[in-house]
Amino acid sequence: MTSSAPSEDAILHILRDGPRDAPALLLVHGTATSSRSWDRLVPLLTTSHHVIRIDLPGHGRSAEPVGRGYETPAQAAALGTALDRIGVEHVVAVGHSSGGYAATALAELRPSLVTALVLINTGPSMDAFAGPEPAPIDPTLWPPTDEQIRGFASTAFRAGFPVPPELVDELRAMTYDAFTASMRASTAYVRERTLPARLTAVGKPLQVIFGDQDRRWRPSSADDYRVVPGARVTMLPGAGHTPVLEDPERTAALVLAFTRTHGTLA
Repeated sequence: MTSSAPSEDAILHILRDGPRDAPALLLVHGTATSSRSWDRLVPLLTTSHHVIRIDLPGHGRSAEPVGRGYETPAQAAALGTALDRIGVEHVVAVGHSSGGYAATALAELRPSLVTALVLINTGPSMDAFAGPEPAPIDPTLWPPTDEQIRGFASTAFRAGFPVPPELVDELRAMTYDAFTASMRASTAYVRERTLPARLTAVGKPLQVIFGDQDRRWRPSSADDYRVVPGARVTMLPGAGHTPVLEDPERTAALVLAFTRTHGTLA
């Protein structure tokens, strides 16, 4: 059964599935999507986990942050406060795409809260970006048309995979400020320090999952994470940038295999 609740004084929207006394999994979506991007994965995880999804500020059903602060550490702080309010003390944080930056920042900010990390097609550094660079957006023409959204979102999937209509709806519903500021924040976070360097300092168990057909981040860049002591790096043949939707079964199997070993570490 799914339950939802507001948090952060009704700023952040939370979805909770699975038994509340099971080990907790926090699923963090990427930029311009929402907790709905995990819909195909969640049923495969709830037999053994308390699955928590939180819409990041300005995404999905969460309001924009006060002062429009979209910096990645601020997003992580909001996630931590939301988990505190629902009484969750330990999580394995799973981030997809730029959601992996928020998950990593949460581990940096709250190391006792995050027991382990799973990053799914999260670019390790800007050197790994495969493009294309997004075209400048005229704020007077916001929101974009469905055709423009599908064009932008098409590289988030392997070639030929249709962009889910719910994701088109999610991006169209965002404000111009939320979309552009969250993208800038993700870029600034990884430019400041690469993910492998951050994760080495964090020292948490790490599973990296990467679709070998990713058209946004160079798939071979997944090997950059091997410098993190003990990191597991797994390629998913045939999957693009978003295996949580393209191949949920294999993605869930990798997450569950990892959490069986690391899900209860403190």
